[in-house]
Amino acid sequence: MADTTTARFPSGVDRAVVVVAAGSGTRLGIGTAKAFVPVAGSLMLARALEPLFTLPAPTLVVVVAPASLVDECRALVASVAGAAVAYTAVVPGGADRHGSVEAGLAVLPDSVTAVLVHDAARCLTPAAQFSRVFDAVADGDGAGFVPALPVTDTIKRVEGDVVVETVDRAALVGVQTPQGFPLAALRRAYEVSEQAETDDAGVFQAAGGTVRSVPGDADAFKITTPWDLGRAESIVRSRGGTDGGVPAPGADGGVPAPGADGGLRFGLGVDVHAFDVASPCRVGLLDFPGEPGLSGHSDGDAVAHAVCDALLSAGALGDIGGRFGTSDPAYAGATGDVFLRGAVALLAEAGLAPSSVTVQVIGNRPRIGARRTEMQDALAAVVGAPVAVSGTTTDGLGFTGRGDGLAAIATAVVRPV
Repeated sequence: MADTTTARFPSGVDRAVVVVAAGSGTRLGIGTAKAFVPVAGSLMLARALEPLFTLPAPTLVVVVAPASLVDECRALVASVAGAAVAYTAVVPGGADRHGSVEAGLAVLPDSVTAVLVHDAARCLTPAAQFSRVFDAVADGDGAGFVPALPVTDTIKRVEGDVVVETVDRAALVGVQTPQGFPLAALRRAYEVSEQAETDDAGVFQAAGGTVRSVPGDADAFKITTPWDLGRAESIVRSRGGTDGGVPAPGADGGVPAPGADGGLRFGLGVDVHAFDVASPCRVGLLDFPGEPGLSGHSDGDAVAHAVCDALLSAGALGDIGGRFGTSDPAYAGATGDVFLRGAVALLAEAGLAPSSVTVQVIGNRPRIGARRTEMQDALAAVVGAPVAVSGTTTDGLGFTGRGDGLAAIATAVVRPV
């Protein structure tokens, strides 16, 4: 991954896309950054990025991420970009969208003449729309371009709840992203901007630029509410594009051979830790105040460790002990996300990326039921793929039944990138 401060890109590339993915997703009500919300089995940001790496001409891709998730975003971008990772960079977002776009523009080299700004929340936008806007900017004599769709509803102007008049919809359009501009002109527009605008075209126009429209695409709608998310998932499923599912067994009843069904690979991870009342309790990347912790050289997070082992197993990359050591001072007290990011990075080096993970927590405590969704979101944000968490007890049997410790069993599916 290119360094986020110097953003060293291959020389001579004249096109770039800034993907704004720093939104909180508050209106979705899911409890994680919007770009890390799964959409039919793949994270929203992954779906937004995939079309960019199918474009015919080399294109620089800068992702503006939540400041707290930059490392996770790097791993996700690397898994999607594959061999094209040198053309990418990740930067932390600003206080608002305006600041986030400026942060993305700032790392682009001067070789870039055309830049597109795209919202990750429009994650089903087809590659053809990016090409259409790039072509328009190239031929546009300094103008900016926005994809737009005609307004089909009858539009009324109201005062309070009183309808005043019908507005002629013939002159109205709904505007989407990506929005494209000459890079130097857009940078100048942001530098002189005196107020926040609702989109980049507004900033460009406020600085005196001309903006024209090109045809948009119905699939480029913005995911803002749970209804939008459900709509996107239904569209993906209707086209047979759900990711993360386990394929049917092969003819001999076993797992399909590598290369079949997209070359999916499967891994298993198991981890066990004894309770230690002197340690803080951290399970599945979440803190459980008041609960006894888990013993270990690191933080003892059995759930994160099992997921790490499952990912490494799926990639035939060994195990957590062999890769990170059981006594290495560098990992003393390390939190589970350190090992998960390491496993995802090793998968990326092997040309693989997580597709889905399931993990079962076995023990009497801590009780995870009320925090299961929170745990799934926390794990998925680091893994870069959906994670399903479940819990069970052993009805008083064995060390978990006696309350001596906690166990976790994880399975992982990874795919070539």
